[in-house]
Amino acid sequence: MKIVLARPRGFCAGVNMAVTALERALEIYGAPLYVYHEIVHNKHIVDRFRHQGVIFLDDIDLVPSGARVMYSAHGVSPLVETAAAEKNLHVIDATCPLVRKVHWQAARFAEQGYKIVLVGHRDHDEVVGVLGVAPGQITLVESLADVDALDLSSTDKIAFLTQTTLSVDEANVIISQLKRRYPHCVGSPKEDICYATQNRQEALKAVLDDVDAVVVVGSENSSNSNRLAEIAAEHGIPAYLIDGPADIDPTWFRGDEVVAVTAGASAPEDLVEGCLDLLCRTFGAHVEERMTREEHVFFPLPLELREKEPQPVA
Repeated sequence: MKIVLARPRGFCAGVNMAVTALERALEIYGAPLYVYHEIVHNKHIVDRFRHQGVIFLDDIDLVPSGARVMYSAHGVSPLVETAAAEKNLHVIDATCPLVRKVHWQAARFAEQGYKIVLVGHRDHDEVVGVLGVAPGQITLVESLADVDALDLSSTDKIAFLTQTTLSVDEANVIISQLKRRYPHCVGSPKEDICYATQNRQEALKAVLDDVDAVVVVGSENSSNSNRLAEIAAEHGIPAYLIDGPADIDPTWFRGDEVVAVTAGASAPEDLVEGCLDLLCRTFGAHVEERMTREEHVFFPLPLELREKEPQPVA
């Protein structure tokens, strides 16, 4: 077996910031520490923090009054922020800056009187937060059929936004249809799909012509991990979305294939290494890493934690 290891893969800057922020908050404040939604969509990371005393909740009303709560990387709606203030919660906001940018764009378009079309997946934490920025002015579309069902007029001011973790190709197909129906619609001056999502998709596409199967390390509730598996499937290549090496079934492989391995933006590298080790031990595989681009993006910790950073000695 030959393994083609795609790069970039794994943690993006937003996930790295959120995970580091939660680690830092535990160091400073200790447990229990509440997090609204999973800090990132990765089972192993969430389970590790649970064992350290972190309590993940999907209802802000369940956080005890006066407690300390961290917002996940996916962001929250203004209603959640209001509820947190009413409960006198001490908030640490670990929202990814790229998600926060979409919130800002939604608020700006709403203030300017636009009807907003949001391209995304219903019930995803990020989408729920964005929809809450301008309730009544945002319509969610998940498919071409949803675009065709829109009831907007040629006189409406129309703007579109996208969930940051979509497939680039999927989003472009829907946006193109939206523009055909409403040529006067406008979008964000820069693409909303995050750099890491695009880079991981491009890195995988670059190796698909050379492989027989794809292993994507990432959790089932990770949108960008699912998109990677879907990209492989769309090219007719078997794709396996797994949380880690324990999920690999050796019967998936003959043992002489070329297998691409990649990881979603919330999957830690140690899980990738565990998968490579298992495949190498089981099939005598050798690994070739292929890189499409380097990433040097860094997001600072939330302000609430930066203020707690130890001061350098003069």
